[in-house]
Amino acid sequence: MTAHDPFLATRRQFALPDGVIYLDGNSLGPLSHAARARVARAVEAEWGGMLIRGWNEANWIDLPRTVGDKIARLVGAPAGSVVAGDSTSMNLYKVLTAALAMAGERTVILSDSGNFPTDLYVAETAAAALGRGHALRIVAPEAVAEAIDARVAVLMLTEVDYRTGRRHDMAALTRRAHDAGALTIWDLAHSAGALPIDLTAAGADFAVGCGYKYLNGGPGAPAFLYVRPDLAERVSPAPGGWMGHAAPFAFETGYRPAAGVERMLVGTPPILSMSALDAALDIWDGIAMETVRQRSIALSERFIAEVEARCPALALASPRDPAARGSQVSFRFAEGYAAMQALIADGVIGDFRAPDIMRFGFAPLYVGEEDVVTAAERLERVLGEERWRQPQFRTRAKVT
Repeated sequence: MTAHDPFLATRRQFALPDGVIYLDGNSLGPLSHAARARVARAVEAEWGGMLIRGWNEANWIDLPRTVGDKIARLVGAPAGSVVAGDSTSMNLYKVLTAALAMAGERTVILSDSGNFPTDLYVAETAAAALGRGHALRIVAPEAVAEAIDARVAVLMLTEVDYRTGRRHDMAALTRRAHDAGALTIWDLAHSAGALPIDLTAAGADFAVGCGYKYLNGGPGAPAFLYVRPDLAERVSPAPGGWMGHAAPFAFETGYRPAAGVERMLVGTPPILSMSALDAALDIWDGIAMETVRQRSIALSERFIAEVEARCPALALASPRDPAARGSQVSFRFAEGYAAMQALIADGVIGDFRAPDIMRFGFAPLYVGEEDVVTAAERLERVLGEERWRQPQFRTRAKVT
């Protein structure tokens, strides 16, 4: 980072521990000073001082829409087409069942083997619960385009592969799905806040994503969902909940969906975590996603060059072409789990994905070129000294 670097100011807005290089924002973004202050205010002044009046006086009730509009700007969606709430898995269930209800007699949910497993679990169990003959079909990522045919009801993909960072061409695959008469659902968990997304230009029908990775909303932060505006009045949410009712405080016995995307809300919003995400998103004011993307490519390219020069035992698992990957770089190593634990003990935090993936995320808001070089140097030391052989690094924790 230089004196004129646009990310100097954003880095100062994070409460990063001294001596730690954090390359795991693709799994959990760090705490920002703004989120810390906002949660403190929500606890003390709002919950503590206002009590139940906070729903009106602190505008708690509007947070799903307020936060959704902030996220909409980052994913190329118009205001009023995104809401925040629930988890990514729950939101996927909602949009998947809505899409299947619109798909007529088609029965195939098409996805790929690089998709995050929970998305596949959701699709499998939703199909079983609906009991209408739907089935999940899983193909290799490279085979998705050719697998789209007249039987496909919904194309359900994660834009950026959680293991390798491989990136799908959202616009091209959405066009192909639409040409075949299918609807599309895009999981943006590893792309929202990491690279430019234009849901409107791509013509995506539905999208979901989480708030705790590149959006820095905190552990278990609320997720978000998008519905294409011209579909919003036609979708039938399942399950339907009181926050998605047209008049939630009328307490009617029958369900009437709210107007637009707000019908996709279900339960009471988690105000403390929603407040943290709301504050964390303010860091994006004045930051162009194209600038973020340029810097993340520069950082990841430098990291690959440094690691390949220093660590010949590692094999690049991510696409070589930066345009074909997200904002993460993965390397394969048979002892990847232990090596990552040793690296974390040396002050560089990445993460591990079974069976052998060492994964590193590059978030320019708080990661600079010096961090990248130092991380590669320490990785070289861990491997060269075979620190991964030490017993304390070989015992697997519950969360890997």
